[in-house]
Amino acid sequence: MGSWNQTGVTEFILLGLSDHPEAEIVLFVVFLPVYLITLGANMLIIVVVWVDQRLHNPMYFFLCNLSFLDICYSSANIPKSLKDFLSERKTISFGGCVAQMYIALSLGVAECLFLAVMACDRYVAICHPLSYTTIITWAVCMRTAVSTWIGGFLLSVVYVAFTVPLPFCGHNRINHFTCEVTAVLRLACTDIRISEIAIFVMAVLVLIIPLSLIFLTYVHIIAAILRIRSADGRRKAFSTCTSHLIVVTIFYGTAMVMYLTPRAMVSAEKDKFFSLFYGAIAPMLNPLIYTLRNKEVKGSLRKIINRNKASL
Repeated sequence: MGSWNQTGVTEFILLGLSDHPEAEIVLFVVFLPVYLITLGANMLIIVVVWVDQRLHNPMYFFLCNLSFLDICYSSANIPKSLKDFLSERKTISFGGCVAQMYIALSLGVAECLFLAVMACDRYVAICHPLSYTTIITWAVCMRTAVSTWIGGFLLSVVYVAFTVPLPFCGHNRINHFTCEVTAVLRLACTDIRISEIAIFVMAVLVLIIPLSLIFLTYVHIIAAILRIRSADGRRKAFSTCTSHLIVVTIFYGTAMVMYLTPRAMVSAEKDKFFSLFYGAIAPMLNPLIYTLRNKEVKGSLRKIINRNKASL
C-alpha cells in the first residue's frame, strides 16, 4: 500500500474513445451487440461440445478453453467501457485499475499460449495420426490447460510489477478507454526505460516464442497435408488449420503492434484501435470463424436445433 500512496493517485480518469456524448452513445449501441454476440457465440460452442459426445476430443477441449477464455477476456473490459459510454465522468479506482490491467493481461497471455497449444495439437493429429491418441491423452490435455491458465496469470505479474510502483505525480488522466498497461505507463513522471525494456522482453517471451512455435508446426503440417492423397482429406485438414491460422493472425498481429512497436511510433489513438480490436472484436470473431468453417460443429448445432424442434 505504501507504493500506491507514493503515486499521489487514488483514482484514474479514462478519457475514452471520444469527447462527444453523441459519439459515445453510438459506440454503446455498436459495442453492446458485439459483447452480447461474443458471450452468446462462445457459450454456444461450449454447450455444443458439451452436449455432442462425438466432439469430446482434445481439439474441441482446447477450443472450449479458448471460448471460455474469450468470454472472460471480453468481460474484463467491455462491461466497464459500456457503462462509461453512458457516463459523463469515467473514473476507476487505483486498485480497480490495477485489477483490470492484471486480469486482462493474464487472459491475453493465456490466449497466446492456448493458440500455440492448439497448433501443437493439430501438428500431432496431422503429422503423427497413428500416435495421436497415445501422445495427446486426456491427462496431457488437462495438465496442458491448467499450466496454460496458470502461466498466463504468473507471467502477467511482470507487466504489473514494472508499471504499478512508478510515481505518477498526480497524473491520473488515462488517454484510453481501459487501464491498458501502455497507456498507464505514459502517465509516469520518471524515466520508464527499464519498464519499457521489461515489457518488451515479456512481449517477446509471450508473443514471439509461441508464434515461432506455431510457424514451425505449420511448416510441418502443410508439408504433411500436401502428402495426403485424398482430396477430401486435404480439404478437411486445410479447413481445420485455416480457421486456427485466421484466429492467430488476428490476435497476434494486433498484440504485436501494441507491445513490440516502439512507443514513439504508435500514437495513443492507434493504441486504442488495436486494444479495441483484440479486446472486443477478436473474441467475437473467434467462435464465428471456428463455427462457420467447421462442418462438425455446424452439424452438431443443426442436430441440437432439430432435436429441440422435434421435442416442441
